[in-house]
Amino acid sequence: MPWLAVSVDAPAECAEELGDALLEAGALSVDASDAAAGTVAEEPIFGEPGASAARAWRRNRITALFDLGADLAAIMASALRDAGLDERTSYAVNRVDDQDWVRASQAQFLPTRISDRLWIVPSWHTPPDAAALNIILDPGLAFGTGTHPTTRLCLRWLEAILHGGESVIDYGCGSGILAIAALKLGAADAVGVDIDPQALLAARQNAMQNRVAARFVAAADGIGGAADVVVAYILANPLIVLAPLLARLTRSAGRVALSGVLVEQTAEVVAAYAPWFDMEMAEKDDGWVLLTGQKR
Repeated sequence: MPWLAVSVDAPAECAEELGDALLEAGALSVDASDAAAGTVAEEPIFGEPGASAARAWRRNRITALFDLGADLAAIMASALRDAGLDERTSYAVNRVDDQDWVRASQAQFLPTRISDRLWIVPSWHTPPDAAALNIILDPGLAFGTGTHPTTRLCLRWLEAILHGGESVIDYGCGSGILAIAALKLGAADAVGVDIDPQALLAARQNAMQNRVAARFVAAADGIGGAADVVVAYILANPLIVLAPLLARLTRSAGRVALSGVLVEQTAEVVAAYAPWFDMEMAEKDDGWVLLTGQKR
């Protein structure tokens, strides 16, 4: 059966109240996200070390799902009023058709060729090139399918710089794709770190499917020693917050790679890492950049 999805932007002081009001009005689910995600105004509030404990973004996109017959005009006027917002605040409504969500999700992910010898292959596909280094992946609820430019940039960089025997830390590991790739490319040890328990679960399952001994740990539990190579593909603002930590995790003369950075965010991220690294832009892909550096 189809549903109606309604989205409205709200300031931080009203976001929680608006979500509660929508649920009380019969919303089947309510989701909040950063209204500025993917822009230079995005904000990190995901629990990175050193980040503030903000409860909401300055501008929140609240999305609620309703039955098809819901009277959205009346619901939204009441919910906005209850949250202290002008009931004439504009909102967007989209019809969400029923479908086989598992098959629809799987259909989005096809085998992806990263290089002549490296492929990312969803677990429900047969590898196109059986002789290649095939990373078998089921992302589950975690980020990192190999299709996004940020992931491709990191994979190509790892393939270029790993010569065998290195230790690698994948900070913000998501599906575990980079830690798994590092081991398949010859690294001696790879540790993935994330704050999301679902990501850690998916990463461990992916490591088992690929028969590699990557370790995946929660950020709050600590990582242990520093590594020869540290790679992080998150977003620009979290990367800036994480600069002192990632510097500590990188051995002297070790290398760092940062992705999830838009071209226009380059200077600010480079400046955050300049006290420890000689940084440069290594590659660009569809508006995203890979920043790399060697620790002094």
